[in-house]
Amino acid sequence: MLTSQAKQFYHLLDLVHTSVPLTENSERTLLYMIMKNHSAINEFVLLGLSIDPHIQAVLFVLFLLIYLLTLMGNFLMLLMIRADFHLHTPMYFFLRQLSFLDLCHSSVTVPKMLENLLSESKTICVESCLAQAFFVFTTGGTEACLLAVMAYDRYVAISSPLLYGQVMSNQLCVGLVWSSWGLAFVDALINILLAVNLDYCEDQTIPHFSCELSSLFPLSCSDTSTNFTLLLCSSVLHFFGTFVMIASSYARIVSTVLSISSTSGRSKAFSTCSSHLTTVILFYGSGFLSYLLPTSGSALEMIFSLQYSVITPMLNPLIYSLQNKEVKAAMGRVFRKYFDSLL
Repeated sequence: MLTSQAKQFYHLLDLVHTSVPLTENSERTLLYMIMKNHSAINEFVLLGLSIDPHIQAVLFVLFLLIYLLTLMGNFLMLLMIRADFHLHTPMYFFLRQLSFLDLCHSSVTVPKMLENLLSESKTICVESCLAQAFFVFTTGGTEACLLAVMAYDRYVAISSPLLYGQVMSNQLCVGLVWSSWGLAFVDALINILLAVNLDYCEDQTIPHFSCELSSLFPLSCSDTSTNFTLLLCSSVLHFFGTFVMIASSYARIVSTVLSISSTSGRSKAFSTCSSHLTTVILFYGSGFLSYLLPTSGSALEMIFSLQYSVITPMLNPLIYSLQNKEVKAAMGRVFRKYFDSLL
């Protein structure tokens, strides 16, 4: 199959031959000039959220505050789980990984978005754009797998509470986390390696505040059908696959909880899942909608993308601290221990 550059070359060659005969060296020179013109695209322009300078200043302050709260909340969650031995359980081991992922995921996109809100050029080189797309894919895919693992953890805790520690051993927990990272890394790497070979045309504008693979394909003058197919398969197998696993775990959780005779027992069992279920709804709801919508830079697409990559990482520590009695108790113990050491 001919590439777009070759097609253009032969089309132009036919036109030139009709008027001026070309030698072999002239044909090679013409092909080189066409190839050079396509390969000259070495940066993109991220259109961002607004072109109004006053709105950009307001958005910069807003998202800087959100990013600082994200860093503070997730770092606090990491330190608290590490410091309080009451939280050294499989559930909080996975929560530590979730906090670390939220730190990584927000740090991949937000700093560049903040820079562009203050910059006039708003450019990003092709290599940096592909690197950002890779890390967005990796951290997002790992979080999808981790949420599925956490759903299974809740199922084991509710259905087999006496065997919980034995089933969810430290070795299994570490293996599940590494598997989540490994699967997402390989999935992202395959997609990025295929995208590296794409050629980009004169249109350099990305109607988004960050680089994602789905935003890059329309800018390419190469054949991207294989890239689209691979990305679609990855999304279906990775994100929809983990969603099915989560739904299956919760179906079993509901079945187990309904078999509990006492109302207080049912309430206690459901309360252990409320924080995780809220996180799943936020992550998959906004994530699915942002990927299903066409890449057009519409306001609705931007809102779902912001919810997925900026807002959710900030909310997760709040969700797990406000809806979880153990976390609130641990927070009290850690703060009391800290203030007692100062007195």
